[in-house]
Amino acid sequence: MTTEHFAEEAAPGPPVAVAPPAAGPKRPAAPSAADKSQLARLPTLTGLRAPVAVAVFLFHSALMFPALRLFADDSLEHRFYRAVEQVGGLTMPFWFILSGFILVYSYRGTQSAGAWWRRRYVKIVPPYIVGWILARVLVEGVDGATTPLQDVLSFFMLQSWSPDVPTNFAVNNVGWSLSTEAFFYLAFPALFPLLRRIPAHRLKYWIGGVLAAICVVPLLTYALIPVGTAVVPNEPSDSANYFWFAYIFPPARLLDFVLGMLVARAVLLGRWRNIGMVWAGVLLAVSYVVALNLPLIWGLRVACVIPAALLIAAGALADREGRYSVFRNRALVWLGDVSFAFYLVHYTVLEYTRKLLGHRLFATPTGIALMVGEFLVSLLLAWALYALVERPVTRRFSRPRRAHA
Repeated sequence: MTTEHFAEEAAPGPPVAVAPPAAGPKRPAAPSAADKSQLARLPTLTGLRAPVAVAVFLFHSALMFPALRLFADDSLEHRFYRAVEQVGGLTMPFWFILSGFILVYSYRGTQSAGAWWRRRYVKIVPPYIVGWILARVLVEGVDGATTPLQDVLSFFMLQSWSPDVPTNFAVNNVGWSLSTEAFFYLAFPALFPLLRRIPAHRLKYWIGGVLAAICVVPLLTYALIPVGTAVVPNEPSDSANYFWFAYIFPPARLLDFVLGMLVARAVLLGRWRNIGMVWAGVLLAVSYVVALNLPLIWGLRVACVIPAALLIAAGALADREGRYSVFRNRALVWLGDVSFAFYLVHYTVLEYTRKLLGHRLFATPTGIALMVGEFLVSLLLAWALYALVERPVTRRFSRPRRAHA
């Protein structure tokens, strides 16, 4: 669950120059020099990452696995899980769309593919490896729950390509989304020139086509993918094979990423009809409730895609046009900055806390207090990982030494 929660901060300077559309909605006014830093960073989108990261934490805290569960009250545990069970259907489209959006919005077009890849992988790989080591030592090191093959695949960010859900979630459970994101990064230098050739007035048709393709993914899943023997917990009608193909498989998720790229192009060219952050947020909340009442794959894959794209575009336009945004709050922006590191460590904290506590389950007040403690510990580790690894390594190694000189 990938920034952009995984994208580095946009480099200073305006986005790639593009010709204005011949007709259509009025293009936002060009930013002043004083606004360029804000436009490059898009603080509203950074701030939006904070509540999304919290939602992921709550979802993982609610999973009814012995390695995570805290509450002794079965009824409470089931209600808690039921309330957040479709968080993945909200957060992962948001992360992947946001990733494509930010990369296009901040792309200057002056870098070689090799230099571009260097900057992205220098940002995500070192924190990922630290998170992987923490999970391997603290959680997997004692139990030996993973196989050597799973260790290798997860270390090299290849686990999402395996049609085996235990392998997808091996070592650091959340690492699968980084594996999928790495594929997006690999594809971006080839995709961007193609998308840039799309005439401005045809972007809406391409966006509609990608949305239709996303809707087709569940249909192809049920039609072509064998059911297999394993099933997703609590959803006996949906197999783990379905879950892998529709939710994890990188080429299937590439559609979300491409949608984000197209939406960014539409925003930059003034071809996006903005409904505002309030209405986009309301629509996202409604779509989440709808997702709770859909079959698992449809809820995970389709329900929240359009509202997520609308909210991301509205947030970017709020910054671009200098309008008020609650997510530009300094605390939320800081939480957004550390959200990638938080994502990498929080599941390990949840598992390791459960390991330290043994097999005891707890009354509701005690369980809530423990969960708050897990969140704070995760946040502290995330700050350390961001401040000591992610930020300094990115600054030091994103460019060759001769470029720094």
